[in-house]
Amino acid sequence: MSLKKRDKRDSPKSKSGSPRKKRESSRRQVACNLLTMFLVFLRSIIDWCIDFVFSFLYEEQKFQLPPVENELLLQSATSIATKIKNKEISCEEVVRLFIERIELVNFKVNAVVDNRFPEAIAEAKLLDKQIAQNEVDFSKKPFLGVPFTSKESTGALGLNFSIGSLKRKHEKAKEDAFIVERLKSAGAILLGVTNVPELCLWSETRNMVFRKTNNPYNLSRTVGGSSGGEAAIVTACGSPLGLGTDIGGSCRMPGFYCGVYGYKLTTGYINTRGMGFRNGKESKTMVSGGPIVKHAEDMLPFIKCLVIPEKLPLLKLDKTHDLKQLKVFYIEQPGDLKVSAINGEMVGAIKKCVRALDEITEVPAEKLENIKQFEKSYVLWRYWMSKEPGNYASDLVNSEGAACWWLETIKVFLGVSQHTLPAIMKLIDMQLPLPKDEWAQEETDKLRKKLTDLLADDGVLIFPPCPTPATYHYTTFFRPYNFAYWAIFNVLGFPVVNVPVGLSRDGLPLGVQIVASTNNDKLCIDVANYLEKQSVIGWEPPFRRK
Repeated sequence: MSLKKRDKRDSPKSKSGSPRKKRESSRRQVACNLLTMFLVFLRSIIDWCIDFVFSFLYEEQKFQLPPVENELLLQSATSIATKIKNKEISCEEVVRLFIERIELVNFKVNAVVDNRFPEAIAEAKLLDKQIAQNEVDFSKKPFLGVPFTSKESTGALGLNFSIGSLKRKHEKAKEDAFIVERLKSAGAILLGVTNVPELCLWSETRNMVFRKTNNPYNLSRTVGGSSGGEAAIVTACGSPLGLGTDIGGSCRMPGFYCGVYGYKLTTGYINTRGMGFRNGKESKTMVSGGPIVKHAEDMLPFIKCLVIPEKLPLLKLDKTHDLKQLKVFYIEQPGDLKVSAINGEMVGAIKKCVRALDEITEVPAEKLENIKQFEKSYVLWRYWMSKEPGNYASDLVNSEGAACWWLETIKVFLGVSQHTLPAIMKLIDMQLPLPKDEWAQEETDKLRKKLTDLLADDGVLIFPPCPTPATYHYTTFFRPYNFAYWAIFNVLGFPVVNVPVGLSRDGLPLGVQIVASTNNDKLCIDVANYLEKQSVIGWEPPFRRK
């Protein structure tokens, strides 16, 4: 039997067939590559046409915000807290200063949708009395007297809690969300809540209750979502601390578009109670809370405030890193064909950060290519979103039954729907088939293992956040998948920070994502702090300085 098998294997037919199969395989690969190149080229032409058309529809509105009168508005929350501690300024002065700024800029950006200004001033006055009488333990309250804002979808006692839904227009939060409680316990004073997309599931901040939020760098551009109101008011200097949440880039996307830092922690370290409809008892979720700030030094103390206290040691946030030993990897084009190609200025931002790190690391940075799972970023995120707790169709009508996708679609075309188009698109998307469980879980595990092995405890990945800087309002409908390179890290659960890397030729923020492996949040922060100190990255105001 073995002799016959060997004869068959060594026959002339078999030998001649093998090269033929290789040639056919090679031809198919060349054809696939050519088709891919054509599709990428076609997509770039379509993207250019979209921007060209919308440039006629919108008047450019760059640098429309007034400059700040008081330099304190430009400073980090950490610096403000230190000044309060040293009695260089009172809590009341700080709170009034930021309230005045919000009142000055909010009519242009439409970020803050409900406030508690009188209560905030009263709380500040009380803190000033306690400080004067030495009744405050500053070691337990790192942000004592520092104002903050939070997205409207995160419960804040007594303030609007509509989550951008007309059905919930008059809803008020009956209690503080866990992360709001934590920040208040750190001494921070809540000023108000900010705008979000309807039910927080769209990459532009607009709803039928409070309308759209404008980008402070150019009012004709988007702020992203869903923490768009937060990023807008932080970069406009209306709040030194922005409290966001992130399930598909919801902290990092607005952070990128608005030129500030947006951070997603390692998943599982923050109690989700009060984040939308969540009760904090979910067995598994991709969502996490996170800071949106103007200065890198604020991220670490902010994160320490938010994390569940008993889990804090697991994150190793006090660990020091020798950045000379850092391993740097980077990707310029992840390759998901549903996503527009990363443009030249964005690639330039990646290279700028890589060059700066190359100057101090002993091992040269390594460019990564052909990680196939990144080509399925959106598909994987969509699969895992389907596993999230909750009932979207019911939530959309505030648990008064369930929204019907075809009926709501008809209402949209008739102009009588109470929902935004993205909310209806989500309903329709839920009717479409999902990838097979086995495939999605296997591909996710492969990517997680590959990156975990690669990054270990001493490596970071510099990754593009988005194809382009902030686009015109409403163009997101033509590029619905361009958020996928943020969302894939929610799938993996890795810590990741979006950092600002200067402005584009059009005066819009550029940026990159810095990614580390699970529980290595401190490494992300250390790298960001280093790059900011070297002036490689950093916030640039959306107004002309005096």
